[in-house]
Amino acid sequence: MSRAILSRLVNRRSTLASLSVLAALAAGPLVLPAQAYPDRPVTVVVPFPPGGASDSTARLVASKMPEVLGQSVVIDNRPGANGSTGAQHVKNSPADGYTLLVGSIGVFAINPALNPALGYDPKTDLDLITVAVRTPNVLVANPNFPVNSVAELVEYLKKNPDKVTFASSGVGSSDHLTAALFWQKTGTSGIHVPYKGGGPAIGDLIAGHADVSFQNLGAVANHIKAGKLKALGVTAADRHPVLPDVPTMKQAGVDGLDVYSWQAAAAPKGLPADVKAKVVKAFAAGLAAPDVKTKFNEMGFEVVANSPEEFAAFQKAEEARWREVVKAGNIVTQ
Repeated sequence: MSRAILSRLVNRRSTLASLSVLAALAAGPLVLPAQAYPDRPVTVVVPFPPGGASDSTARLVASKMPEVLGQSVVIDNRPGANGSTGAQHVKNSPADGYTLLVGSIGVFAINPALNPALGYDPKTDLDLITVAVRTPNVLVANPNFPVNSVAELVEYLKKNPDKVTFASSGVGSSDHLTAALFWQKTGTSGIHVPYKGGGPAIGDLIAGHADVSFQNLGAVANHIKAGKLKALGVTAADRHPVLPDVPTMKQAGVDGLDVYSWQAAAAPKGLPADVKAKVVKAFAAGLAAPDVKTKFNEMGFEVVANSPEEFAAFQKAEEARWREVVKAGNIVTQ
């Protein structure tokens, strides 16, 4: 081979090598491995004010999540429209795992059943992560109200139609719809008195300005033990260890009234599989922590910690159930 031909081959190979290097450099930013999730703090949106059940649930679980995520977890309270404001914010956030949601039965099941113009659909707009905790409601009455059992209340309601006031934490709340379901199951009726939250409703019940109410067990257990309220029945399948002497609604003669108020976690729809797996793991670890379980039990909550698939099936059933109650009771938002 002549020196001229050899020189041309060498130059050609050098040019090709140079072009290969340039192409690799140009493509570099596209092929570099992505930074592992998460590489910055994660935000958990609570669609209610601080101090409520959703807020307490989020803060307890979030205190353990950094052990899995390796990043801090920040709580962002975004109250409004029975939790819809915060839920819509999460729906419209990037599906990257940095914005999560912890909300109530109202956010995930009652709002969709109550409001056809709701700005989000949990089934299609959110990745459902887990039902974190649940607690039954308790049918409580002012100590001076002249009934001492569920059977006596049903009899009293039938003799005094539309005269007994049922306090609730608001239109469409779990305690409101539990009362509506109670009326439907017993063929009775009452006067619904909505308040701006459970605290004011319980306060007026204790003061005698309202007669009865279905309230979360954790919110009224201490008042019952102190004699400020009397408990007639628990909306659970079994008697609750916090109130072992109080019968279930079924034991008291009303079937089909197993109702739990629950808190759950979700994210914007479309989380990458690896990100979703880590989010699920972080929530599971937080809910499994012994000290977190103890605190939830003290609050009257039972840890559920089910899978995303189980949560999806549960949400669908809960929404359908409350949709029937809303339709039968002709319940509308104001």
